Amino acid sequence: MARLVDLSVEIYQGMNVYPGHLKTVIFQHATHEETAQRFEGGFSFQTTGILLNDNGPTHVDSFSHLDPRPGAATIDQMPLDLFYGPALCIDVSHKEPCTDIMPDELDAAVEKSGQELRKGDILLLYTGTYDRYKGQPEYLTTFPGLGEEGSMWLVEKGVKTFGVDTPTPDNPISKTYPCHMMCRFHHITHYENLALTEVVGKRFTFIGFPLRLKGSHGGPTRAVALMDD
Repeated sequence: MARLVDLSVEIYQGMNVYPGHLKTVIFQHATHEETAQRFEGGFSFQTTGILLNDNGPTHVDSFSHLDPRPGAATIDQMPLDLFYGPALCIDVSHKEPCTDIMPDELDAAVEKSGQELRKGDILLLYTGTYDRYKGQPEYLTTFPGLGEEGSMWLVEKGVKTFGVDTPTPDNPISKTYPCHMMCRFHHITHYENLALTEVVGKRFTFIGFPLRLKGSHGGPTRAVALMDD
């Protein structure tokens, strides 16, 4: 029978966010004691208030986040097809932090998975960063990324959408961010801050619909894998 695997990170106050982004703030907004006074018969409710960056937790980038040109699509304007479909997760966790993942290493990772990468797939890259540094400062600085060659490999392979278990698919020491620039020019979006431990080397159906935030430049997402095993 099919099963669902959660690929999202937990959202909590104090969680890691990309440097410069709004920090996550969570607070009690209404309590049972407060709301009980408005009703009869014992009914009450409680709610939580949240301040959240649209690119803070597990999320998918909008084209407007990557592209300053007028008319670049915000997250609510992007086709839902980009956020759903057949997917493959490959293992590049052997790469040293602050190095570029090269095309031959991506080819080797696909081969090692024993799976086929097909045109139109969603491709997820497991670097092991979330597993190693969950909740630690190193999560924001200590991981490999895609340089220009690795980014163009995604284009050449016909990848529809991709994702990483890091705060950015670019090498953290890069000042030019070639992977984001590739996404800008080729209209390929990606997910950041995924948790990929359970899907490494496997094919599955990826489901990662972002919140329908009008005019937003990213979409916080509850990403899941639908597994057939």
